[in-house]
Amino acid sequence: MATNRTFTMIKPDAVQNGHIGNILAMITNGGFKIVSLKLTQLTVADAQEFYAVHAARPFYGELVEFMSRGPIVAAILEKDNAVEDFRTLIGATNPAEAAEGTIRKAYATSIGENAVHGSDSDENAAIEGAFHFAGREQF
Repeated sequence: MATNRTFTMIKPDAVQNGHIGNILAMITNGGFKIVSLKLTQLTVADAQEFYAVHAARPFYGELVEFMSRGPIVAAILEKDNAVEDFRTLIGATNPAEAAEGTIRKAYATSIGENAVHGSDSDENAAIEGAFHFAGREQF
């Protein structure tokens, strides 16, 4: 059964490029309620832990370096069918292949620097949200 929450991060590239407000507007205009939100920065160890599932992949080192290079915005979002609907809103990983009107089409600059993370399953949304937010920070 699908849950009504998902997790997202506005990545360092989009934060550095000043897109926080526009991306949050796209999220809320897409019908999502923000139930947790913070500006924070991942340490190298945090990024290694968060992306441990990709540790054997050739891009892992670059991903960890990128995700720990500057601030991110972490958020838990709520909406019916949240995970699937948010994956649609963010668009394809490659911004050149992302549909018009998606976050990545508007703000990603490359496959590696693709502006935003979105959970890929209900289970991962819960895990990722708990990684970034204590229970008292989730509303």
